[in-house]
Amino acid sequence: MAAHLDPARRYRLGQARPGETRFQVVVGETDLHILAARDLSVQAEQTVRALRADIQNHILLHPEFQTSLTPLAVPAAAPRIVRAMAEDAARFGVGPMAAVAGAIAEGVARALTCESPDVLVENGGDVFACSTRERVIGLLAEPNQGVRLGLRFATEEFPVALCTSSGRIGHSLSFGRGDVLVVRSASGAVADAAATALANRLRDGNDLQRVLDTAQAWEERGVEGVFAQCGGQIAAWGKMELAVVE
Repeated sequence: MAAHLDPARRYRLGQARPGETRFQVVVGETDLHILAARDLSVQAEQTVRALRADIQNHILLHPEFQTSLTPLAVPAAAPRIVRAMAEDAARFGVGPMAAVAGAIAEGVARALTCESPDVLVENGGDVFACSTRERVIGLLAEPNQGVRLGLRFATEEFPVALCTSSGRIGHSLSFGRGDVLVVRSASGAVADAAATALANRLRDGNDLQRVLDTAQAWEERGVEGVFAQCGGQIAAWGKMELAVVE
């Protein structure tokens, strides 16, 4: 494992609470920042490698899984994470790899809960969190300004997924131009795929209301809330309690 040296990831810095520790796990393109009761990097790395192997082996047999920007059907015998990515991405009309970061974050977090009831896994801006206490999870719209705004979650709201897409920040493909768009869901794959689909619709401030209306229409598909920022304007819908980050 190696530390990620990209200065744009300074948003990951912060103090763990008493009884918690932070650690990083990097396997190939997967770069995780994890908070747990103790250093579980060995267990986390094993889970990441297993999940990535399932995805990579499927891609060897079905290369279009990696490149398609539209939904794909997968065999019933495909690995669980492959089926989840394909099925949840199809709900929102995007390709299965649009759900990969959220799916991996959830897979790792759930695997670690047997060792730590409090686990937060961040995978390139996509978070899956299990917690026994209230949390504020930061939102990053301007890397140079740091995290100033966050989302507050009560204990009973966990586990929860928060996935981010941006037309300006990060390496993920987006056809939109928004500063940041965050989707809340109970599923990492759903949140990730929906964030991609909604961010593709966000090109300027005039699109904010349309994005909120679409997110609300997708509530029955698993979208629980959305936060969007574009052109100096912000908008939110659903279970998204904003909080100032000190």
